[in-house]
Amino acid sequence: MSEIVQALTKIVDSENLLLELEDRMCYSYDGTFRTFLPDYIARPKNTQEIQEIVKVAVAFKTPLYTRGTGTGLSGGSVPVKGGIVMDLTRLNRILEIDAKNLVAIVEPGVITGDLHKAVEALGLYYPPDPASLKTCTMGGNVAEGAGGPRAIKYGVTRDYVMGLEVVTAAGELIRVGGRTVKNVSGYDLTRLFVGSEGTLGVITQIIVKLIPKPEAKKTIMSMFPKLDGAADTVPQIIAKGIIPAALEIMDDLAINCVENHLHMGLPRDSEAVLLIELDGDKEVVEKQAPIIAQICQDNGASEVRVAQNDAESEDLWKARRAVSAAIVQLNPTKVAEDATVPRTMIPEMIRRLKKIAAKYNLPMPIYGHAGDGNLHPNILTDRHNPEEMERVEKAVEEIFKTTVELGGTLSGEHGIGLMKAPFMKLQFTPEEIHYFREIKKVFDPQNILNPGKIFGGEESERLFTSQEGN
Repeated sequence: MSEIVQALTKIVDSENLLLELEDRMCYSYDGTFRTFLPDYIARPKNTQEIQEIVKVAVAFKTPLYTRGTGTGLSGGSVPVKGGIVMDLTRLNRILEIDAKNLVAIVEPGVITGDLHKAVEALGLYYPPDPASLKTCTMGGNVAEGAGGPRAIKYGVTRDYVMGLEVVTAAGELIRVGGRTVKNVSGYDLTRLFVGSEGTLGVITQIIVKLIPKPEAKKTIMSMFPKLDGAADTVPQIIAKGIIPAALEIMDDLAINCVENHLHMGLPRDSEAVLLIELDGDKEVVEKQAPIIAQICQDNGASEVRVAQNDAESEDLWKARRAVSAAIVQLNPTKVAEDATVPRTMIPEMIRRLKKIAAKYNLPMPIYGHAGDGNLHPNILTDRHNPEEMERVEKAVEEIFKTTVELGGTLSGEHGIGLMKAPFMKLQFTPEEIHYFREIKKVFDPQNILNPGKIFGGEESERLFTSQEGN
């Protein structure tokens, strides 16, 4: 038995220290197609065990990767350099829901959808709603800065995180932020940790803000014969002073994949579908719904469906929620991006994405959160086809160049991770990247926490065509 195994065995029992190849393979990937085999899997049950595992990683100078349920879409938790994967799913308690102060305190392994159900049972609301909410964890949401359809009205995860408990790379426990609405004492380290993707510390406890649950909602689905009509509708709705709770778009490829998957009567000849949800006071919702329906019709919508109850609303949402699973029928490998532009650039961005797909002869369903400019162009390919992967790599780079050119950002909610590290130089100057690296050095001088990412000072080259991990 190696020294590092002996040290880890003293912290977690043998049942929660996984060393067999089969177990390690299960932790070698996330929601992307890149795989790297870890050496050890440790599953701590509390903060103290996390601190001890971090200290072991420091002592043996071995890389440490924090992981939840592995739903990430940027390669943020894959163990690029082997080492220890620390699975936090055993820390899965909702510690407190304070209805009077509109605050919840959770451990990082809490499933996001479970928090939704718990607070909504009390008439409260936690708005961030990533598509994987039934399986993703709160710790992962915070680490990646997750968003979701409701971001257009309510914002993303960072807008709700009030405080954190974090284990540093030295194994020290620090607490940042707190339970108060106002807090300007010292630097805002809370927001620094949100979206840091496991490079600055291990999040062990999360304090989030809650709001009262909206009184009413109304869901509208509009079908458009022309993609431009749907794209032009998005900024026109906002220009009317209406901020929907969600404003989602699907293009023709996504529509047909979903229809093949669910057989729910979506028009196969439509170039786009908009899914729009309103919420708030009942009178306001009832007033805004026909205004939105009229805007859709004015932009050429061939059909507008308005849900009359929760069951009908859920049926309309099935189409949007099924996209990610449905589109893989076109090809086995999905390269999922989340390039984000100002919402007024949505029509131009969609037009350019279509040209990029045609230029490189790649199927690229487009869907996403059109209301906040966060589109998900998904390239469907086969990672075992080297020539095709060469085209994929060129297409991805062109997508990000276009995004930055239109005033956008590389990621709206998926994070940078491994997959986007090579493209950071498109958005940031060398001086800005230097400060990212310096910040990581402050919190992790030995560079054990998720090393090999842009924050740590390295860029992966030939990302899609390079060999797989060991």
